[in-house]
Amino acid sequence: MTDATDAYAASAEYLDLLIAPFWDAAGPALAEAIRDTDAATGPVLDIGAGSGRGTLLLGDTLPKSEIIAVEPSPGLRAALLARLATHDALRPRVTVLPEPLPAAELPDRLGLVIALNVIGHFPPAERRALWNLLATRLAPGGRALLNLQPPTEPVAVPETLAATAHVGRRRYEGWARAEPVGDAILTWHMTYRTHHDGRLVAERTVSYPWYLLDETTLRAEATEAGLRARPLGPPELGLQVLTHSTALLA
Repeated sequence: MTDATDAYAASAEYLDLLIAPFWDAAGPALAEAIRDTDAATGPVLDIGAGSGRGTLLLGDTLPKSEIIAVEPSPGLRAALLARLATHDALRPRVTVLPEPLPAAELPDRLGLVIALNVIGHFPPAERRALWNLLATRLAPGGRALLNLQPPTEPVAVPETLAATAHVGRRRYEGWARAEPVGDAILTWHMTYRTHHDGRLVAERTVSYPWYLLDETTLRAEATEAGLRARPLGPPELGLQVLTHSTALLA
Protein backbone atom coordinates (compact mmCIF):
# COMPACT_ATOMS: atom_id res chain seq x y z
CA MET A 1 0.00 0.00 0.00
CA THR A 2 2.71 2.40 -1.03
CA ASP A 3 2.24 6.15 -0.98
CA ALA A 4 5.00 6.84 -3.55
CA THR A 5 2.33 8.23 -5.85
CA ASP A 6 -1.16 9.29 -4.87
CA ALA A 7 -3.51 7.50 -7.26
CA TYR A 8 -6.34 9.71 -5.97
CA ALA A 9 -4.70 13.13 -6.23
CA ALA A 10 -6.71 14.06 -9.33
CA SER A 11 -9.92 12.26 -8.41
CA ALA A 12 -10.45 12.84 -4.68
CA GLU A 13 -13.18 15.46 -5.24
CA TYR A 14 -15.28 12.88 -7.13
CA LEU A 15 -14.87 9.78 -5.03
CA ASP A 16 -17.13 10.40 -2.07
CA LEU A 17 -20.04 11.20 -4.37
CA LEU A 18 -19.45 8.26 -6.68
CA ILE A 19 -18.72 5.62 -4.01
CA ALA A 20 -22.11 6.14 -2.34
CA PRO A 21 -23.89 3.29 -4.23
CA PHE A 22 -21.30 0.79 -3.01
CA TRP A 23 -21.89 1.72 0.60
CA ASP A 24 -25.67 1.70 0.11
CA ALA A 25 -25.34 -1.94 -1.00
CA ALA A 26 -22.55 -3.19 1.27
CA GLY A 27 -23.11 -1.07 4.37
CA PRO A 28 -26.01 -3.05 5.89
CA ALA A 29 -24.23 -6.40 5.43
CA LEU A 30 -21.04 -5.03 6.94
CA ALA A 31 -22.87 -3.47 9.88
CA GLU A 32 -24.67 -6.73 10.60
CA ALA A 33 -21.40 -8.68 10.47
CA ILE A 34 -19.59 -6.45 12.97
CA ARG A 35 -22.41 -5.52 15.33
CA ASP A 36 -21.34 -8.01 18.02
CA THR A 37 -17.73 -6.75 18.17
CA ASP A 38 -16.67 -6.25 21.80
CA ALA A 39 -14.91 -2.91 22.32
CA ALA A 40 -12.84 -4.50 25.08
CA THR A 41 -10.99 -6.72 22.57
CA GLY A 42 -9.13 -3.74 21.11
CA PRO A 43 -9.42 -0.82 18.69
CA VAL A 44 -10.97 -1.14 15.24
CA LEU A 45 -8.74 -0.56 12.20
CA ASP A 46 -10.07 0.90 8.93
CA ILE A 47 -7.46 0.31 6.20
CA GLY A 48 -7.79 2.68 3.26
CA ALA A 49 -10.49 4.69 4.99
CA GLY A 50 -10.91 7.00 2.01
CA SER A 51 -13.43 9.80 2.53
CA GLY A 52 -14.73 8.13 5.67
CA ARG A 53 -17.98 6.41 4.79
CA GLY A 54 -16.74 3.14 6.31
CA THR A 55 -15.27 4.94 9.31
CA LEU A 56 -18.62 6.56 9.98
CA LEU A 57 -20.36 3.19 9.69
CA LEU A 58 -17.91 1.74 12.22
CA GLY A 59 -18.57 4.60 14.59
CA ASP A 60 -22.34 4.31 14.32
CA THR A 61 -22.36 0.51 14.63
CA LEU A 62 -19.77 0.27 17.42
CA PRO A 63 -20.42 3.28 19.66
CA LYS A 64 -17.88 2.23 22.32
CA SER A 65 -14.93 1.28 20.11
CA GLU A 66 -11.80 3.28 19.41
CA ILE A 67 -11.14 3.55 15.66
CA ILE A 68 -7.84 3.87 13.78
CA ALA A 69 -8.36 5.11 10.20
CA VAL A 70 -5.41 4.72 7.81
CA GLU A 71 -5.58 6.88 4.67
CA PRO A 72 -2.40 7.88 2.78
CA SER A 73 -4.11 10.07 0.13
CA PRO A 74 -4.09 13.74 1.25
CA GLY A 75 -7.22 14.55 -0.74
CA LEU A 76 -9.25 11.67 0.63
CA ARG A 77 -7.87 12.26 4.11
CA ALA A 78 -9.09 15.87 3.96
CA ALA A 79 -12.60 14.62 3.16
CA LEU A 80 -12.37 12.10 6.01
CA LEU A 81 -11.30 14.74 8.53
CA ALA A 82 -14.00 17.14 7.32
CA ARG A 83 -16.58 14.40 7.85
CA LEU A 84 -15.29 13.70 11.37
CA ALA A 85 -15.30 17.42 12.22
CA THR A 86 -19.10 17.46 12.02
CA HIS A 87 -19.53 14.51 14.44
CA ASP A 88 -18.88 15.67 17.99
CA ALA A 89 -19.51 12.21 19.48
CA LEU A 90 -17.33 10.33 17.01
CA ARG A 91 -14.40 12.73 16.65
CA PRO A 92 -12.74 11.87 20.01
CA ARG A 93 -12.78 8.15 19.16
CA VAL A 94 -11.12 8.27 15.72
CA THR A 95 -7.40 8.64 15.05
CA VAL A 96 -6.51 9.31 11.40
CA LEU A 97 -3.07 8.12 10.27
CA PRO A 98 -1.49 9.37 7.01
CA GLU A 99 1.19 6.68 6.74
CA PRO A 100 0.45 3.63 4.60
CA LEU A 101 0.80 0.12 5.96
CA PRO A 102 3.12 -1.21 7.22
CA ALA A 103 4.61 2.17 8.26
CA ALA A 104 1.50 3.26 10.18
CA GLU A 105 1.87 3.07 13.95
CA LEU A 106 -0.83 0.62 15.05
CA PRO A 107 -1.93 -0.75 18.43
CA ASP A 108 -0.50 -4.11 19.41
CA ARG A 109 -3.99 -5.62 19.64
CA LEU A 110 -6.91 -5.08 17.25
CA GLY A 111 -10.46 -6.25 17.82
CA LEU A 112 -11.65 -5.75 14.23
CA VAL A 113 -10.15 -4.74 10.88
CA ILE A 114 -11.92 -3.66 7.71
CA ALA A 115 -10.26 -3.16 4.31
CA LEU A 116 -12.91 -2.24 1.74
CA ASN A 117 -12.11 -1.47 -1.91
CA VAL A 118 -8.40 -1.40 -1.13
CA ILE A 119 -6.81 -4.86 -1.21
CA GLY A 120 -5.86 -4.56 -4.90
CA HIS A 121 -3.50 -1.70 -4.02
CA PHE A 122 -1.26 -4.19 -2.19
CA PRO A 123 1.37 -6.01 -4.32
CA PRO A 124 1.64 -9.70 -3.39
CA ALA A 125 4.55 -9.26 -0.96
CA GLU A 126 2.80 -6.40 0.86
CA ARG A 127 -0.44 -8.40 0.87
CA ARG A 128 1.29 -11.31 2.60
CA ALA A 129 2.77 -8.86 5.11
CA LEU A 130 -0.78 -7.65 5.80
CA TRP A 131 -1.99 -11.21 6.50
CA ASN A 132 0.93 -11.68 8.89
CA LEU A 133 0.07 -8.40 10.61
CA LEU A 134 -3.52 -9.60 11.06
CA ALA A 135 -2.37 -12.96 12.40
CA THR A 136 -0.12 -11.20 14.92
CA ARG A 137 -2.39 -8.38 16.06
CA LEU A 138 -5.96 -9.65 15.80
CA ALA A 139 -7.30 -10.37 19.27
CA PRO A 140 -8.60 -13.89 20.01
CA GLY A 141 -11.98 -14.02 18.30
CA GLY A 142 -11.13 -10.93 16.25
CA ARG A 143 -12.02 -10.61 12.57
CA ALA A 144 -10.89 -8.82 9.44
CA LEU A 145 -13.34 -8.03 6.64
CA LEU A 146 -12.38 -7.22 3.06
CA ASN A 147 -13.94 -7.42 -0.37
CA LEU A 148 -12.73 -8.97 -3.61
CA GLN A 149 -13.65 -6.68 -6.47
CA PRO A 150 -14.32 -8.07 -9.94
CA PRO A 151 -12.71 -9.00 -12.14
CA THR A 152 -10.40 -11.29 -10.21
CA GLU A 153 -8.85 -12.61 -13.45
CA PRO A 154 -6.63 -10.79 -15.97
CA VAL A 155 -9.30 -9.82 -18.51
CA ALA A 156 -9.91 -6.56 -20.35
CA VAL A 157 -12.81 -4.44 -19.16
CA PRO A 158 -14.35 -2.10 -21.79
CA GLU A 159 -15.08 1.47 -20.78
CA THR A 160 -18.20 1.52 -18.61
CA LEU A 161 -20.08 4.18 -16.72
CA ALA A 162 -19.40 3.05 -13.16
CA ALA A 163 -21.30 5.73 -11.22
CA THR A 164 -23.01 9.07 -11.57
CA ALA A 165 -24.24 11.71 -9.12
CA HIS A 166 -25.97 15.08 -9.30
CA VAL A 167 -25.23 18.15 -7.19
CA GLY A 168 -27.13 21.28 -8.12
CA ARG A 169 -26.75 21.95 -11.85
CA ARG A 170 -23.79 19.63 -12.15
CA ARG A 171 -23.63 15.94 -13.01
CA TYR A 172 -20.55 13.96 -12.05
CA GLU A 173 -19.60 10.74 -13.83
CA GLY A 174 -17.02 8.04 -13.20
CA TRP A 175 -16.02 5.87 -16.16
CA ALA A 176 -13.77 2.82 -15.85
CA ARG A 177 -11.86 0.52 -18.18
CA ALA A 178 -9.06 -1.95 -17.51
CA GLU A 179 -6.43 -3.91 -19.36
CA PRO A 180 -4.42 -6.88 -18.07
CA VAL A 181 -0.69 -6.64 -17.45
CA GLY A 182 0.56 -10.20 -17.20
CA ASP A 183 -1.30 -12.76 -15.13
CA ALA A 184 -1.81 -10.90 -11.88
CA ILE A 185 -2.22 -7.18 -12.56
CA LEU A 186 -4.84 -4.98 -14.17
CA THR A 187 -4.22 -1.37 -15.10
CA TRP A 188 -7.36 0.60 -14.36
CA HIS A 189 -8.01 3.76 -16.35
CA MET A 190 -10.54 5.99 -14.60
CA THR A 191 -12.11 9.01 -16.28
CA TYR A 192 -14.05 11.55 -14.25
CA ARG A 193 -16.32 13.99 -16.06
CA THR A 194 -18.24 17.02 -14.86
CA HIS A 195 -21.28 18.30 -16.79
CA HIS A 196 -22.91 21.68 -16.10
CA ASP A 197 -26.42 22.07 -17.50
CA GLY A 198 -25.63 19.19 -19.85
CA ARG A 199 -22.28 20.59 -21.07
CA LEU A 200 -19.01 18.81 -20.41
CA VAL A 201 -16.92 21.32 -18.42
CA ALA A 202 -14.16 19.18 -16.89
CA GLU A 203 -12.50 15.82 -17.44
CA ARG A 204 -9.74 14.06 -15.52
CA THR A 205 -8.14 10.69 -16.19
CA VAL A 206 -6.02 8.63 -13.81
CA SER A 207 -4.44 5.19 -14.18
CA TYR A 208 -3.13 2.82 -11.55
CA PRO A 209 -2.16 -0.85 -11.15
CA TRP A 210 -4.53 -3.24 -9.38
CA TYR A 211 -3.10 -6.51 -8.06
CA LEU A 212 -5.56 -9.31 -8.69
CA LEU A 213 -6.74 -11.56 -5.89
CA ASP A 214 -9.29 -14.32 -6.21
CA GLU A 215 -10.97 -16.39 -3.51
CA THR A 216 -8.73 -19.43 -4.01
CA THR A 217 -5.54 -17.38 -3.69
CA LEU A 218 -6.91 -15.52 -0.69
CA ARG A 219 -7.65 -18.79 1.11
CA ALA A 220 -4.17 -20.15 0.35
CA GLU A 221 -2.37 -16.99 1.49
CA ALA A 222 -4.53 -16.72 4.60
CA THR A 223 -3.84 -20.35 5.53
CA GLU A 224 -0.11 -19.77 5.13
CA ALA A 225 -0.36 -16.91 7.65
CA GLY A 226 -2.42 -18.94 10.14
CA LEU A 227 -5.74 -17.42 9.16
CA ARG A 228 -8.99 -18.78 7.75
CA ALA A 229 -10.89 -16.95 4.99
CA ARG A 230 -14.54 -17.49 4.12
CA PRO A 231 -17.25 -15.64 2.17
CA LEU A 232 -19.67 -13.41 4.02
CA GLY A 233 -23.06 -12.09 2.99
CA PRO A 234 -24.47 -11.79 -0.56
CA PRO A 235 -22.00 -13.18 -3.15
CA GLU A 236 -22.29 -10.10 -5.37
CA LEU A 237 -20.66 -7.99 -2.64
CA GLY A 238 -17.51 -10.12 -2.62
CA LEU A 239 -17.14 -9.81 1.15
CA GLN A 240 -14.68 -12.10 2.93
CA VAL A 241 -14.01 -12.53 6.64
CA LEU A 242 -10.62 -13.59 8.01
CA THR A 243 -10.18 -15.12 11.45
CA HIS A 244 -7.47 -17.01 13.26
CA SER A 245 -7.35 -20.54 11.87
CA THR A 246 -8.05 -21.92 15.35
CA ALA A 247 -11.24 -19.85 15.71
CA LEU A 248 -14.59 -21.58 15.47
CA LEU A 249 -16.60 -20.79 12.35
CA ALA A 250 -19.82 -18.86 13.00
